[in-house]
Amino acid sequence: MTAASNATRTAWLQIHLCVVLWGFTAILGKLITLPALPLVWWRMLLVAGLLALAPRVWRGLRAMPARLRWGYAGVGALVALHWLTFYASIKLANASVGATCMALATVFTALVEPRMTGRRLSMREVGLGIAVLPGVALVVGGVPANMLAGIAAGAVSALFVALFGSLNKRLVDHADALSVTALEMGAGVVAMTLLAPLSGLLSPQAFGGDPFVLPGLHDALWLLALSVACTLVPFALSLVALRRITAFGAQLAVNLEPVYAIFLAIVLLGEQRELTPTFYLGVSIILGTVLVYPLLLRPRRIEHPETLATAESKVISE
Repeated sequence: MTAASNATRTAWLQIHLCVVLWGFTAILGKLITLPALPLVWWRMLLVAGLLALAPRVWRGLRAMPARLRWGYAGVGALVALHWLTFYASIKLANASVGATCMALATVFTALVEPRMTGRRLSMREVGLGIAVLPGVALVVGGVPANMLAGIAAGAVSALFVALFGSLNKRLVDHADALSVTALEMGAGVVAMTLLAPLSGLLSPQAFGGDPFVLPGLHDALWLLALSVACTLVPFALSLVALRRITAFGAQLAVNLEPVYAIFLAIVLLGEQRELTPTFYLGVSIILGTVLVYPLLLRPRRIEHPETLATAESKVISE
């Protein structure tokens, strides 16, 4: 086997390891007892703080035009809202429901991005949106009534993924991926701080909570794992792996993230006891459609690798 073949195989292993680690974000969201807002606040603060230790980050921020810094800060606020609604979905339902809703991000991106970037809407992308509707209906019908609010929060979270992913593509200037990630994380902390007084109005047990209260040891350890093992480590690994594999292959692998997350939720949390066969049939339709989606596209190079660190669902081919 040639050195190039070995490097490619290593890259595939790395990207799949990244997807498994991203799949754990839903599990950790369930294990951490903090409500969604302080959970997101601490996660973003830890990631931003760790990145701030790298001199390269500060060099990249100084080189970034002010207009671009403000643009990425706005994206960071949307990332924070995505994570807030994602973890609220898990708190209001469970990890399987939250992960399933993230699969809708690909569908929302296919429908939202043309409007935000000015390109023509593809009939194949419209067909993708229509194809998932039966799956969504089955998922909604396959969960207890007390989990429907979790599905609604998860769908909103997937929409935020589409919005900030499309906005990132409009920021055509290139910047250092680590610097952009640090800036977006920092902006997210500010956004969550400003939102804190209003967050408990919807569902205090899911959204509320004082972000400035120190988490207990149990939550602190899981938050550290979430920030390092499920954010920074896969971010670094994926940037290396993407040098060796195509955007098409990477997107196909990344679209498996909800599959890994649901499998982990069954094995580690026993969530299959809370859900019906109808739910899993709907999940199969949604995931099947999402996995077919890259086959319909002409993948291009990854122009915004910073999105790999800021979403539970990554849309990385254009």
